Amino acid sequence: MKILNLHHVQLAMPAGQEDKAREFYIHLLGFDEIPKPPDLAKRGGVWFQHQQVQIHLGIEKDFRPAQKAHPALIVDSLDEFITALQSADLEIDSAQPALSGFKRVHIFDPFGNRIELMEIIK
Repeated sequence: MKILNLHHVQLAMPAGQEDKAREFYIHLLGFDEIPKPPDLAKRGGVWFQHQQVQIHLGIEKDFRPAQKAHPALIVDSLDEFITALQSADLEIDSAQPALSGFKRVHIFDPFGNRIELMEIIK
């Protein structure tokens, strides 16, 4: 018995903000939107995928952002991401303790959910 892989990470968002999510996850982070199954689409929210990584954003009543729990995404060039995100006036938290083998920053999606971007140091 063994776990084979991680299928997706679920984050929450407020109702009716799918377009804001698309702007951030598609246009800034480079994800593609993937269709939700019809029974789940009725609930609202939006799903994204890039290569093997899926992030599902679901509607949460009385939404509060995940400020400690977070997905960590491996990127090819952290500096390029930082430049693009700064151009979009996005807050970047680079005051992170060192983590051996990585450069990293935290960012926040439009709803305040924390996301870590990590580049492997070669």
